[in-house]
Amino acid sequence: MKIDLTDRPRRAGVVFSGGPAPGANTVISAVTLTFLNHGVPVVGFLKGFEYIEDFDPRDPSSLREGTHYVHLTHQVSGLRNRRGVFLKTSRANPGKCIRCKDDLDDPERAKRLKNIVGALACLDVGVLVTIGGDDTLKTANYLHLMGIPVVHVPKTIDNDYYGIAWTFGYWTAVDMAQDILLNLRGDAEATDSWFVIELMGRKAGWITYAAGIAGMADRMIALEDLGDAMLDVDAMAGEIVDLIVAREREDKGYGVICLAEGLAERLPEALRPKEIDRHGNLLYGKVEVGGIVSEAVSRAYKERTGRKKKVTYKQVGYETRSRGPISFDVVLGAMLGYGAFKLVAEEKFGHMVSVSDNFDIQAIPFEELVDPDTLVTKLRNVGKGSDFYTLKEALSYRPSKK
Repeated sequence: MKIDLTDRPRRAGVVFSGGPAPGANTVISAVTLTFLNHGVPVVGFLKGFEYIEDFDPRDPSSLREGTHYVHLTHQVSGLRNRRGVFLKTSRANPGKCIRCKDDLDDPERAKRLKNIVGALACLDVGVLVTIGGDDTLKTANYLHLMGIPVVHVPKTIDNDYYGIAWTFGYWTAVDMAQDILLNLRGDAEATDSWFVIELMGRKAGWITYAAGIAGMADRMIALEDLGDAMLDVDAMAGEIVDLIVAREREDKGYGVICLAEGLAERLPEALRPKEIDRHGNLLYGKVEVGGIVSEAVSRAYKERTGRKKKVTYKQVGYETRSRGPISFDVVLGAMLGYGAFKLVAEEKFGHMVSVSDNFDIQAIPFEELVDPDTLVTKLRNVGKGSDFYTLKEALSYRPSKK
């Protein structure tokens, strides 16, 4: 399907899906303004795919303006630094039943995706811009394979997106976490106690490592540190007690440990996350892997020294998702929003917007981001042995050599 930007009745659609991220409104604002400035009307879908995945093609009135979608205007110019997500968001995943390309032809498995196609046709939307994480990218790819012109903007504060160095909102989240870590470190020093901080990062340690480096954590642990191993809570607690005792010998009875939430996935079966939301996503925050580790550390310290040590667990997550974006993320988000329009104008559908070191727009084909057989998106972790990983190791606490 070829898009002619001079074909005024056709509209561009914008959907934001998944968790909030600082700079979300920057992207929405930039992509909308660029389309509008070229004479293309823009429809913003509310709450991600939640409403349009249930659209009934037999009843066009099931899609209502103001409830399920809005017509975006130049008023979005005031959104650039606004917190939250103007279009609202949800974790609705219309392609969760798709396991292979053949499933796209299965009326039942592809029902929600076909509902979206119907909703786009109903509103005369000729091109769709999706903003979201790996599940949203998968949905964008499914729609692309079904013939819908789609351009995708990567979004995750976890920064584990393949094809782009930094995702918008990541450094704002790190900056927010740094402030919290430094405050808690000050509290720990004043009270000779320890904090175990659980940070966001389902599959990778980018936030845990960067926030720990900036916030002067004494140890930073994420999935990359485990390799393929399961999480041995007692062994980890023992290593942390080694650290606590070593610091006490240097008259430093305080400290901060950073853990990534994704460690919950490697817990023993009895402790692993089982609670899911209504869209089938595991609720890592309910497991509180940091709380499990902090309790184990308290027990292990008492067993080894005969003394009690205050080890406080703190979960830092939602605070980092909706902070006002720092200037870097405003510029990055605006460039990605503009880039979405640029890719549409160049008819580079089935591509993700990325940027080079100088913020020049790059188009990454979905084929490079999604496994062609499983249709699963590639993720990017912090490679062991990489300079960033080595840096976090170098800046972790090491006992003084006598």
